[in-house]
Amino acid sequence: MNQVPEVFPKNPKWEGEGKSRIPFWAYTDSDIYKRELERLFYKNHWCYVGLEAEVPNPGDFKRTVIGERSVIMTRDLDGEINVIENVCAHRGMQFCRKRHGNAKEMVCPYHQWNYSLKGDLQGVPFLRGVKRDGQVQGGMPKEFKAKEHSLNKLKVATRGGVVFASFDHDIESFEDFLGPEILHYFDRLFNGRQLKILGYNRQRIPGNWKLMQENIKDPYHPGLLHTWFITYGLWRADNKSALRMDDQHRHAAMISTRGNAQTKNEVTTGITSFKESMEINDKRLLDIVHEDWWGEPTAVMMTIFPSVIFQQQVNSVSTRHIQPDGHGSFDFVWTHFGFEDDTPEMTQRRLIQANLFGPAGFVSADDGEVIEFSQSGFEQKPYHRALAELGGYEAENTEHMVTETLIRGMYEYWRKVMEI
Repeated sequence: MNQVPEVFPKNPKWEGEGKSRIPFWAYTDSDIYKRELERLFYKNHWCYVGLEAEVPNPGDFKRTVIGERSVIMTRDLDGEINVIENVCAHRGMQFCRKRHGNAKEMVCPYHQWNYSLKGDLQGVPFLRGVKRDGQVQGGMPKEFKAKEHSLNKLKVATRGGVVFASFDHDIESFEDFLGPEILHYFDRLFNGRQLKILGYNRQRIPGNWKLMQENIKDPYHPGLLHTWFITYGLWRADNKSALRMDDQHRHAAMISTRGNAQTKNEVTTGITSFKESMEINDKRLLDIVHEDWWGEPTAVMMTIFPSVIFQQQVNSVSTRHIQPDGHGSFDFVWTHFGFEDDTPEMTQRRLIQANLFGPAGFVSADDGEVIEFSQSGFEQKPYHRALAELGGYEAENTEHMVTETLIRGMYEYWRKVMEI
């Protein structure tokens, strides 16, 4: 008879040296989560902030987060991109409440301290006090210097119209952070063409943030869980494919070339999600047009650890921003985009195919649900472990999808940084 532990371990340890058996407490322990924020989001990592096309004009700004910290991406009056922390230098208020806007300066409503779009303090009410009856009352001390009270300015990296930032000013270059293998696929998508914002989706998923990184490092599930993928050949185990990682195994790209739609063979036999007779009323959902920049692959899913996923699934392209919100949930923000030189027909095609994705997408709704149910299982049985041993025990690039190698690679890196 199995003996069930009665209490959650106070100082959890990962048993053994491996990376293929992930303890459930990695998804449920609040102290582990706090350490993740400090070591993975606030130090030594570039985190996604947005697209330059979201702030096209001087004065434009976008409020977002890195980890749980509120930040603002601005295009200043010189046209440069900045990322500043949304915390007033006076009394610590999160002063920016709008998600998007345009302004000549940033003003904290509490005491009207105002800052340039670069984050420099440029005005303080009653700096020199107030005159009354010939006397000056109050005011800041004479040694007060505005330049010592700027907003916290993050280090910024832009490439191909994408903006990353880091609280850590000693971080390696963005190019070194990605490594040549992943940078190749990044540049494939963000190849210098002007980006065009098509729309947003937002959802809150009741699961640990790592589960979404895992989901897009997991080629095992798409041809089993998603009816659309296996039935219409968008992503199946028999597609020509490759899995690639950077040298540290933190980032990954899943590359696939679409096969024959609705072909029944050994990878569909017995799979309940395969619907051989399923018909689509709106044929535009599969009106796929090959684009020259793709090369051969029809889909590339990139995970840039820890904060973002870049999706190209046939003509639908988007960023997916992971925003942790406690150890048991995260916000997931989709930015659907195209290119300024797209024809109206291509823009419409991208928008229609985007219905496969997003919170209510014909594909992605499945992912949100299984992540929620996984988190429920972890909370129920925190002393147990998940198994990621399809394809073996090691982390290595492969030319097929019947493996969980990318998940093993991520936890190899996670254990090293987390010192677990």
